[in-house]
Amino acid sequence: MIVYQNNKVGFLNDVLTNDISNIIQGAYYQKIGRYTSKNEALSWTNSMMHMNTVLVDTEIPDEAGISIEFQIPLTSKRIDFIISGSDEAQNKNVIIIELKQWSSAEITEKDGIVRTRFQHGVAETVHPSYQVWSYASTIRNFNSSISQENISLIPCAYLHNYTPDHVISNSFYQEYTSKAPLFLKPDAIKLRNFIKKYIKYGDKKDILYKIENGRLRPSKQLADNIASMLSGNNEFVMLDDQKLVYETALDFAQKATLNRKHILIVEGGPGTGKSVVAINLLVELTKRRLLTRYVSKNSAPRFVYSAKLTGVKKKTEISSLFGGSGAFIDTEPNLFDVLIVDEAHRLNLKSGLYQNQGENQILEIINAAKVVVFFVDDNQQIHINDIGTKTDIKNLAESKKAIVKNLELSSQFRCNGSDGYLAWLDNTLQIRETANIKLTDEEFDFRVIDSPNELKNLIVEKNKQNNKARLVAGYCWDWKSKSDKSAYDIVIPEHDFNMKWNLSDDGGLWIMQPNSVDQIGCIHTCQGLELDYVGVIIGNDLRFEDGAICTDVLQRSKNDSSIKGIKRKLKEEKAEALRQADSIIKNTYRTLMTRGMKGCYVYCCNEALATYLKSRIEHHQKSFTVEEVKQDNPLRIEYEVNDEVKYTDYLPLYTLKAACGAFGDYQVVDELGWIKVEGFGRLNRSMFIVQAVGHSMEPLIMDNDYCVFRASIVGSRNNKIVLVQHNEYYDSENQGSYSIKKYNSDKVFDKDTGEWQHEKITLKPLNPSYKDIPLVADDSFMVIGEFLGVIKG
Repeated sequence: MIVYQNNKVGFLNDVLTNDISNIIQGAYYQKIGRYTSKNEALSWTNSMMHMNTVLVDTEIPDEAGISIEFQIPLTSKRIDFIISGSDEAQNKNVIIIELKQWSSAEITEKDGIVRTRFQHGVAETVHPSYQVWSYASTIRNFNSSISQENISLIPCAYLHNYTPDHVISNSFYQEYTSKAPLFLKPDAIKLRNFIKKYIKYGDKKDILYKIENGRLRPSKQLADNIASMLSGNNEFVMLDDQKLVYETALDFAQKATLNRKHILIVEGGPGTGKSVVAINLLVELTKRRLLTRYVSKNSAPRFVYSAKLTGVKKKTEISSLFGGSGAFIDTEPNLFDVLIVDEAHRLNLKSGLYQNQGENQILEIINAAKVVVFFVDDNQQIHINDIGTKTDIKNLAESKKAIVKNLELSSQFRCNGSDGYLAWLDNTLQIRETANIKLTDEEFDFRVIDSPNELKNLIVEKNKQNNKARLVAGYCWDWKSKSDKSAYDIVIPEHDFNMKWNLSDDGGLWIMQPNSVDQIGCIHTCQGLELDYVGVIIGNDLRFEDGAICTDVLQRSKNDSSIKGIKRKLKEEKAEALRQADSIIKNTYRTLMTRGMKGCYVYCCNEALATYLKSRIEHHQKSFTVEEVKQDNPLRIEYEVNDEVKYTDYLPLYTLKAACGAFGDYQVVDELGWIKVEGFGRLNRSMFIVQAVGHSMEPLIMDNDYCVFRASIVGSRNNKIVLVQHNEYYDSENQGSYSIKKYNSDKVFDKDTGEWQHEKITLKPLNPSYKDIPLVADDSFMVIGEFLGVIKG
């Protein structure tokens, strides 16, 4: 997603009007659905003036592409400033610039980390060159169009307020400044020359749009890459706060002594990369010959990781690397150099099968190691015996005179990189109030399904892609099939629906077994792990009544150990028991509903809850069928599709005339049908399909190709392929006043008005056998939409 796009001339004009910040802010609101902070808007004003100064050079082509606030696919990170074009040899280049307002910094002992002043005070953060290099690396990893189109990404950082010193450009950071050059306050001319080296010609081929709308590689999942990571391969580039946590933990490991323990508490919600950082630490610390172990109370992640390593590592090696949280009751003090505790919020007071061994798992783990890294999310506590809150850990660590540091992981790498979805979910489940009252269909693929059978069929269909879609449910049904293999567990009679809980034979490996898509998992078999798509059955323990989310712990199964003892507590301390049960139930569904990297679909046993959830989704509709996700023929025209997948999976197909009517004059017109579209990023209601006719745009667009257009054109139209309605001319190919052509505009500066005026507008074919169509700069033509690409069969 690109918030603002223009060419160089258009950008310079926007800056010249002294309105660039408002223009970006308006585009930000249109794309993101909310306004940004005053500080960020102010930074746009300051930084764009400096970039204006750099770009005022006739050797930098007017048609160079300018993009601001480009969101890196599948993450919540955004790139400040991008320039696209070609060099002398016609190589396609994209310069990525990280802009900083900094005026000073301090060197640290940590790789790629500096200390600088922010609004809240001085704090450590990643070096700008590391930051922009890591962003470029992430885009390369995600986007297949970069290699296919031979596009080079060139990162650099511009600190336009920073007077040169021996800090920010210190040789300690040379590894990253050599990969992403650093430009400071006096370096505007150097940056200008750097740009001219790579941008000789403009972005006539829409290079950045090939990146934005190009096909994304499948998202990497930690479990699939753990063997490669333990073999020394760098599978995940750590961004921003991930890098800071990683380097801080390594620094602690180096400084800790027998006499002074070091404890690092890392807060992070679902999808913030806690487990990725944890495994990277395990790899690096083991490589440094430090006795290190990955610890988790929940066995499912450990079982999955161990299974992925079978055949790669010896069993003894695997068992030494991974362990449960109850194994440190009698461990010799400081035996381990480092213990890495993932999902620390699930730690128990006591250990053992009957919770009757040891004193306190947090304390036992702290005693057993010189350094402990606790990864915690208080909102994922889902068991009555969970004690691993941030406060509990901090208090116990300080009681041992340990050095304690708190850090936070905030960037989102799951749920399609949507911070908005997580905030919406917290607000919707009434866990905490946020500004995210509505969820747009562009943020994340979240749907409310009206039938559990349809939910199952949908997940089964999604699972055919790569075995990464599963059904899960709240623990509201007894596990009858554990003792009676013929019995069904989750039974919903009104829908003639019946399925079984996951097989006990699979245990913690349920999430990866090929046939487990035919079973239903629970919180204990998926917490700490991730899927592409998750289907969640919400039982009657979560309802919507009298305008509020209500929880009912008595609707939980008697087999559910996570609420064991709650009935007794309800009699003794009713208010506290209800508070604790409410938290457990909401946290359980929050955790289940954030397992999906690409989508979450839910069925609610409580109809009022389903209605409430639908009301919190923009453009929600009535029904949804599995036929809409079948992959057999992506170019098949469906004459009717259910409303819920319109503009999320399918786009409307129009004739040229109808498209010009619908998006030009805003008439109500009927579509020819709907076509399933993939590989164009998030779909929205400004996008549509028309079928090209003729040969004038060959070789890019062939006769009868189905082309995707977007009605809301961002920035300049110049040199973009567009759909135009031109009333004064007749296009013989299309038998009417409609054309798909390349838009070319020559402008002159009017000294009297102080504005740029169109001198000549031409619609150009790509096929040299066809003639240009000249247009008059008045109301006799209208640009309807911008070409995004051809749908491939």
